[in-house]
Amino acid sequence: MKDALFTDAASVKREADQLQVEYTTREVIERIWQEHFRPRLGLLILAGVSLAFAAATAGAIPFIIQMTADNVFVDKKDEMIYPIMGFIFIVSVAKAITEYISTVAVGYLGIRFIADLRIQMFAKITEADLSWINSVHSGRLIAGFLYDANLIRQTASRAIVALCQNLIKVIVLVGVMLYMDLRFSGVVLILMPLAVFLLGRQRRKMRTSTTKSLQETGDLSALISQTIAGLPIVRAYGQEQHEINRATKTINRALEFTMRGARARAASGPFVEVLVGIGLALLIYYAGVKGITGAVTLGHFMGFMTAAMLIYQPMKSVATLQTSVQEGVAAASRVFGIIDRKRELVDIPGAKPLKLTKGELVFENVSFAYEDGGRVLRNVSLKVPAGKTVALVGPSGAGKSTMINLAQRFFDPQEGRVLIDGQDISKVTIASLRKSLALVTQDPVLFDESIRENITYGSKGDEKAVVAAARAAAAHNFITRLPHGYDTRAGEAGNILSGGEKQRIAIARAVYKNAPILLLDEPTSSLDSEAEAKVQEALDKLMRGRTVLMIAHRLSTVKEADLICVLDKGGIAEMGRHEDLMRSGGLYARLNSAQFGIIPDEVPVAVPTAGKKGKSARRKSGPVPVK
Repeated sequence: MKDALFTDAASVKREADQLQVEYTTREVIERIWQEHFRPRLGLLILAGVSLAFAAATAGAIPFIIQMTADNVFVDKKDEMIYPIMGFIFIVSVAKAITEYISTVAVGYLGIRFIADLRIQMFAKITEADLSWINSVHSGRLIAGFLYDANLIRQTASRAIVALCQNLIKVIVLVGVMLYMDLRFSGVVLILMPLAVFLLGRQRRKMRTSTTKSLQETGDLSALISQTIAGLPIVRAYGQEQHEINRATKTINRALEFTMRGARARAASGPFVEVLVGIGLALLIYYAGVKGITGAVTLGHFMGFMTAAMLIYQPMKSVATLQTSVQEGVAAASRVFGIIDRKRELVDIPGAKPLKLTKGELVFENVSFAYEDGGRVLRNVSLKVPAGKTVALVGPSGAGKSTMINLAQRFFDPQEGRVLIDGQDISKVTIASLRKSLALVTQDPVLFDESIRENITYGSKGDEKAVVAAARAAAAHNFITRLPHGYDTRAGEAGNILSGGEKQRIAIARAVYKNAPILLLDEPTSSLDSEAEAKVQEALDKLMRGRTVLMIAHRLSTVKEADLICVLDKGGIAEMGRHEDLMRSGGLYARLNSAQFGIIPDEVPVAVPTAGKKGKSARRKSGPVPVK
């Protein structure tokens, strides 16, 4: 991309992304007022009064200049020097105090406003439907949470203070000018409508360019996140330069959109400067003609000229800052787009807490399809009896994880129901449902907190219960060997622990929760044999007396299940115990053969025989012949 200082790169265009929602400037300002500033009206009034007083002191300066010129330099009244000096000192001290109060008060309002926004955003992201979260890259959400919110903070704590203060100064000084001389004021202010029109065009350009720049920043955050996560693959395939080129392209696009905003902001000041210069030139011409004829005194002209000169800087600041406000409005539109996202999975009106009696889990004629794909489950019915273990097996994409997600009501089925103890889980409170379930996943999720806090996650930690949970998960011994024992921080994603250790902490968390229904999403598939044996021992203890629905890719882990449900192409292909399924010679037996490299007992295999084509015979288990 060529350097473009003063012209837009026509080839750089950008469509809206998932976070972009259009709000007008008026809607954004009204919302900020109603939700964030109005509840703190007292502090806002204090800030407003301080701002007004500090700005009003600028109106005293033209009168001081007029008094000094007429009384000291023209009339030679030396007794007026000390009163004028005292008046100047009083005005300066008052201005300093009120500016301090207004800056701190408005600064707090802006920073408090952003803190509230971030809390709202975090709550929304935490509670949002997984279908939406999965459709937006985490890097874009993080960019919105940090960069967009920070841009609003800058606008709120800096631009709004200066904008309000300078607007008051402009209003006060215009009033002074009108009071001192109506004719002179008309000469200076005649060009104001043109300034308003030109600045309006720049404001719209500023908002558009800022919106596009924020979108590119989100793309860059997503790219950095996925590159760091996939760095071993990047290096293994020698694609460092490819990733650098991708980042360079995104950064250059963000640069172009940022420069468009910078040009719009930079143009605002010169517009006003030229118009003010024209106005002052006309004023000097008109006042000079009047002064020659004696219609205007020197003090009157100097006082009015001081007011006209003082209005220049506030007007220029207003011109520049009103474009900066559009940066905040553009960022606020993206932030409000996250906050206003409607949840689909919510408690229905009148939802009651789940009443657990036995812990029986039932899928009743369930069909489900994700928004961006075909149907995953088709009319699936499955009963997980209380206190029993049911294993889900089958090829990838058969719908195993979907059933685990439906049981937790991460999604609702399009057809059918999921029941716990006869109660439709879509009609009970989500909090009571999740309280009755414990989840252990294939990739254990640990937070960068202490081991104790990871085990008690979200609950008050009872030391005896924590240790008991760790012992049940075969984790106590290695925890006590850590530098600070149970108070050792787990690090990012639990990186101070091995895979097996992380999994046993996750199991200890499930033990500590003591929920009657246990969901296991292949908790041993990524472990080596030694770690798997230890984790499996801990799981066996955890599963006792609980209703268990588990996903298994390693079929060796499901042999002791009370029931094995084989899913294929969104439906149930077969069900039964391990021995029965092996004898039936169906999909389960074939999966077992493929995984262990053996042919199961009594599986029909085609054996060509002379004179009997197409007949089948039976072979006993044994190694698959290697060709």
